Amino acid sequence: MARRSDIQRVSILGNLIVVLFFTIGFWIIGLVKFDAEIPVATENNGIETEAIVVLTGGSGRLDEGLDLLVKDPKTFLFVSGVYKGNEVRHLLKLSKQRPYALGGRIAIGNAEDTRENALETAAWVIKNKIKSLRLVTAAYHMPRSLLEFGNVLPDAFIIPHPIFPKHVKQARWWAYPGTASIVISEYNKLLLAWVRQKIEPIIEKLGILDPLIKRSWGKG
Repeated sequence: MARRSDIQRVSILGNLIVVLFFTIGFWIIGLVKFDAEIPVATENNGIETEAIVVLTGGSGRLDEGLDLLVKDPKTFLFVSGVYKGNEVRHLLKLSKQRPYALGGRIAIGNAEDTRENALETAAWVIKNKIKSLRLVTAAYHMPRSLLEFGNVLPDAFIIPHPIFPKHVKQARWWAYPGTASIVISEYNKLLLAWVRQKIEPIIEKLGILDPLIKRSWGKG
C-alpha cells in the first residue's frame, strides 16, 4: 500500500505537469497572436505626421527615414538609438547627399534598447510639442515598439511604418531557423515588456525597486 507521502509527491508532480502544459499552451497561443500582429505591408503612407522616428539597429531604416523626410518638408526626423559612431557618420553622409538641407530637421538620440528608444523619443516629442509621429522599424520589431511607445506616449498619434529586412523570411518564418530565432526572441521580449509594464508601477509604489534594477529591467 502506497504511503501518503508518495501519493502526495505524485499528486504534486501531476499538478506541475498540468501547469507546465497550460503554460506552454498559452505561450504558443500568444506566439500565434504575435505572428498575426507583425505587419506584412507598409500602410497609411498618405497620412502626414509632424515627425518621423527611426529606431536604429537594422538595415534600411535610416534610408527609409531620410526618404520620408525629403518627401515631406514640414516634418522632422528623430533617430533614436544612434550610439555607434559608424551609424552617425552614415547618417550624416546620407543627409549631405540629399537635395535639401536636412541637418536642421534631424535630431539624434543614444538609446541602447527599445525601452530607452521610447523614453528618449517621448522626451523629444514633449519638448517639441509633437502630437503625431511615424514610427520606422523592422516589421518583427513593430509590436514591441508600439507597446513601449504607447506606454510612454499614450496621447500621441503613432503610425507604424515597418521595414522588411531581406534576411527575415516572414512568410512561413517557422521553416527558417534564423528567422524563427528572431521572431521567438522578439516575442519573448514582448512578453517581458508587457509584464514589466504591469508590475513596475506596483513595485515603484511600494518603493522597493532599486534605480539600477529599474534601469536594466527589460533590456533588449
